Amino acid sequence: METAVRIDLTKGKYRAREAADAADVEAAQRLRARCFGLDTPIDRDSFDRQSTHILVEDLATGALVCCYRLLALDGASLKRSYAAQYYELSALESYEGRMLELGRFCVAPEHRDPDILRVAWAALTDVVDREGVQMLFGCSSFAGIETSAYLDAFAMLRARHVGPKRWLPRVKAPDVFRYAARLRRKPDAKKAMRRMPPLLRTYLLMGGWVSDHAVVDRQMNTLHVFTGLEIGAIPDSRKRLLRALV
Repeated sequence: METAVRIDLTKGKYRAREAADAADVEAAQRLRARCFGLDTPIDRDSFDRQSTHILVEDLATGALVCCYRLLALDGASLKRSYAAQYYELSALESYEGRMLELGRFCVAPEHRDPDILRVAWAALTDVVDREGVQMLFGCSSFAGIETSAYLDAFAMLRARHVGPKRWLPRVKAPDVFRYAARLRRKPDAKKAMRRMPPLLRTYLLMGGWVSDHAVVDRQMNTLHVFTGLEIGAIPDSRKRLLRALV
């Protein structure tokens, strides 16, 4: 992704910056492998070469505590996205605005400071504003592939957060959990939010929406849902909080 100004943002104890070289990208790949519980020490794929990698570091120790990657797209290039491997996205190909795919978002498990997420999102907000992005999207993952642990969370998604039909992805992956069609339970809100992944929770708080099915990804040992966020739909109060950090 071409950017006019490199990302370099410091707030409090943390610094978010764009990866400067191959060593930075490898550090992110190693953190990803650890966070995702992979058998290999490095998580890498073909999307890494075409993406911009953002690192969040602890200023005191230099430790990498969070990372994610970004890929700028539009309707014509949407098939190049990571998500397009798993979701049929033809409905979104008519979207006229600039899109940004957020991928491989992870936080080192030993670091629980909520300021890490705040700085990560502040850096992302800077990119969105500067690049004129109108839709942010990605795959939001639940740990493991057993749906039983997340039934209240999926019921909550079905009741409140399934995306608009005009943009909704269709089924493409061979193994999916069609929760919107199958679940009829009333969600327990506390249980649902407790089991909701932090990244997805943030998307939803800003007005994001999800696909009507979850992909069962056995290779990554996750269940994931396509997640979209139209920037114009973010409540003004949320925008002010994010931009205050930039």
